[in-house]
Amino acid sequence: MNYENNMEKIREIYKRSFLSISRFSKLISKDRRTISSWLDSKEEINLNIETKKEICEKFRYSQKIWDKSCFGEDFLKELNEVSKKEVQIIDADYIKRLKYIMNMEANKRFVIQAEFPGPVYRDAMLESTGRIKNHDKEVQALKRARIKKMLSYDYDTTEWYSIKSILNFCFASIGNFYTKEEKIKVLDLMYDIFANNYNKKLFLFDSYSKNRYGAQTTYISINTKRKVLFFKSPIQRLFIEIKNKDLVQTIHKYYSNPKTAPEHINFLDSFFLIKILRDALMYNNSLLQAYQSIAKQSSYAKLFFKNLSIDLQNEIKALEDK
Repeated sequence: MNYENNMEKIREIYKRSFLSISRFSKLISKDRRTISSWLDSKEEINLNIETKKEICEKFRYSQKIWDKSCFGEDFLKELNEVSKKEVQIIDADYIKRLKYIMNMEANKRFVIQAEFPGPVYRDAMLESTGRIKNHDKEVQALKRARIKKMLSYDYDTTEWYSIKSILNFCFASIGNFYTKEEKIKVLDLMYDIFANNYNKKLFLFDSYSKNRYGAQTTYISINTKRKVLFFKSPIQRLFIEIKNKDLVQTIHKYYSNPKTAPEHINFLDSFFLIKILRDALMYNNSLLQAYQSIAKQSSYAKLFFKNLSIDLQNEIKALEDK
């Protein structure tokens, strides 16, 4: 097809949508018979301005696709090109990146964290111990302002961490930035912040519930009011900002809907699990002993079990069979 008329263009758009006729018709406010007649037609289709606009809005295409001069490779190029307005690369120095985050998360935030703990709790702990001092006064002032806002009782935050990341934080013996005392300080801080505060929700999810090899995450911050999200790229100075409303809503719904979210610990119980792990560190308990405490004191042993090594799982099974 050379895509010189509406009939050919509609067929290509429908094919790329991967939707049923019913779903496609509902999405662009048409009845099913109308869409079927378009797809079966051997003659040109008359599309009014409203329909063309609706299709472009729903599928994020440029209005150029309906121009007579837009056909063949030019038409396919328009379909394949993501709107530059929806994706933006934020290339900035540390201060500008920090200001960007503070602006995006000014009133509330919904965050999928890459590792435990989040930067705010890490920085708050380091600030209190004085282990790392930032000599840039502007950076120091911005960090303190962010910590104060995020830790305030009425700041609305929802945070997702993998169970694997918190176990690594507590028990990994390589690649760990924290001393035992600093780990306890972080866990104490997060317990105090999240316990019995409905403005703050902490979810611990099983990254193996959807992927047998474990789901990989990066820092993703979703602003549901603005319909925008950003995430950190592998290159430290780059953020990727997405303003695609449908994509933002899809990712937010994935984590906020119990039917689609990965298996997780309810936010009403998460801070209790934080306390169990904190006590394990305080008394120099091993990961095995920490797991046994979780099994005795909660109903979440299964989720933690799946995040243990195969060897440790076998050791637990052998102990339970005795």
